[in-house]
Amino acid sequence: MGGSTIIPLVTIANFSVNDVFYGNDFIWVGPKWFIQVLNSKEFYNTLLRSFAFSAIVLTIEIPLGIVIALSLPRKGKRVPFYIIAIAIPLMIPWVVVGLMWLLIIHPQWGSLGSLLSLFGFQINLNNLLTAWSVIVFVDVWHWTSLVVLLCYSGLVAIPDMYYQAARIDSANRWKIFRYVELPKIKRVLMIAVLLRFIDSFMVYAEPFIITRGGPGKSTVFLSQSLMRTAAQQFDLGHSAAISLIYFSIIVLFAWILYKVM
Repeated sequence: MGGSTIIPLVTIANFSVNDVFYGNDFIWVGPKWFIQVLNSKEFYNTLLRSFAFSAIVLTIEIPLGIVIALSLPRKGKRVPFYIIAIAIPLMIPWVVVGLMWLLIIHPQWGSLGSLLSLFGFQINLNNLLTAWSVIVFVDVWHWTSLVVLLCYSGLVAIPDMYYQAARIDSANRWKIFRYVELPKIKRVLMIAVLLRFIDSFMVYAEPFIITRGGPGKSTVFLSQSLMRTAAQQFDLGHSAAISLIYFSIIVLFAWILYKVM
């Protein structure tokens, strides 16, 4: 914890109140960088896009993950095969996922892109709606498996006596889900929401590789803006202030979800 979290956080906090030259010369500037960030229109634009992206993918992935988990068998020899098949996307690194789908949708080299070209369609990443649709689809493909596995683990843990009681009361499939399954998987579902919010809010590799932030700056999220400020512009004080605000937002939402749980 000290090496991976506390020491870097203290270092970033030190950078955020200083003007840093060449990485080791510090001049105290106080809250200057925080004021500059909070008065920046670009910061609010990228923050809004990050929230919008998280809201969209959560709206899709959580219901879809529940539906897939409900459709999986609870017992049988095929269960391990289903679990392994569903978990495969989670094993692929973010960078590889972005490159893989960029090649798949390419109109000449990609299988999907070539197939669509035969019917006169082409995935145009210079279109705002298309660019957003592609990165949302890629995130859903990559991370819905996590929701499925968490929900499935909660469903498997429900004792059979609850289903027997529901059948005795002549409950239909919807009522069994509403009054038996959903309350029992509520906690793992909240963990899924928490993990997916944090991951989606910090999304970087897929949109950076697939759209390069385009068209224009329409797919530049807060993580990409932070990376540009820190790595390309080498503005360490400014980027440290953005990092602390970024960190505070994630901690706040994690605390709210924890209190709900």
